[in-house]
Amino acid sequence: MIAIADCNNFYASCERVFCPSLNGKPVVILSNNDGCVIARSSEAKALGIKMGAPFFQIKNELEAKGVAVFSSNYTLYGDMSRRVMSLLSEAIPEMQIYSIDEAFLDFSFLEKDDIHNFAIQLAKKIEKGTGIPITIGIAPTMTLAKIASHFGKNYNGYQHVCIIDNEEKRKKALQLTSIDEVWGVGHRLTTKMRNLGINTAWDFTQTNASWVKKTFTITGLRTWEELNGHPCISLDNLPHQHRILTSRSFPDKGIGNLNLLEESIANFAASCVERLRRQHCVCESIAVFARTKQIHHDDPCFQIFRFH
Repeated sequence: MIAIADCNNFYASCERVFCPSLNGKPVVILSNNDGCVIARSSEAKALGIKMGAPFFQIKNELEAKGVAVFSSNYTLYGDMSRRVMSLLSEAIPEMQIYSIDEAFLDFSFLEKDDIHNFAIQLAKKIEKGTGIPITIGIAPTMTLAKIASHFGKNYNGYQHVCIIDNEEKRKKALQLTSIDEVWGVGHRLTTKMRNLGINTAWDFTQTNASWVKKTFTITGLRTWEELNGHPCISLDNLPHQHRILTSRSFPDKGIGNLNLLEESIANFAASCVERLRRQHCVCESIAVFARTKQIHHDDPCFQIFRFH
């Protein structure tokens, strides 16, 4: 069995560690220079606060609803991530960090009857040691584990540990999972699948393997196999991001100093490089762009784009 440990509302949870009075209250995190919303607590999501919403447009709404607002603090988030991953590595013989708040865990060393209790105790250990709540999804494949994690996060009855370990659970989970929520199925692929009548993960598994390979290439076939309970992805060959983007909004008044603009772009590039190194990949090309705001209709708009 494979598991994924996923920190719940990670950025918001990090802020709550140092401000416990915010527990149970809505929290949002803003991008660099407080441009837009990049993270929300469950309570903020329930209020209808949208991801990516420009801060200046919803500032009054946030104040009226009593939402706590924080500027992003990546030094803090990186440090908290290292603490979580360190505790996970102490308990798991083999694991692979997937992102700042996610790690795949190999549970093959456990007996089947021991898995649930072990996961419960592991989640408690992480929260006690770091203050960060996590959800653990467990299944025969990584893609199914991601789906299990989704259910663990969204249904309190699971107590943040969800296991898909038989055919009945797999079928029910896939029937309740929209195709756009499947790991590896992006916006373009979702549109293509919906146009072909595939709306849920279960719909996808009911298609023919040869048709899937022809229509969605080998990558789509791997997802199809994983959803059907056949492991095709291991800790050694996790899919990498083919494109890494760091895009931030500047202050409302903009940046009129070239040195400040160059410094900001250098910081964004460093963020991309850090993520690239975590994937153990190299860069083939770089694109840099900057533009003025398009919402000020009376002002002229400018943009620059460089590709290397």
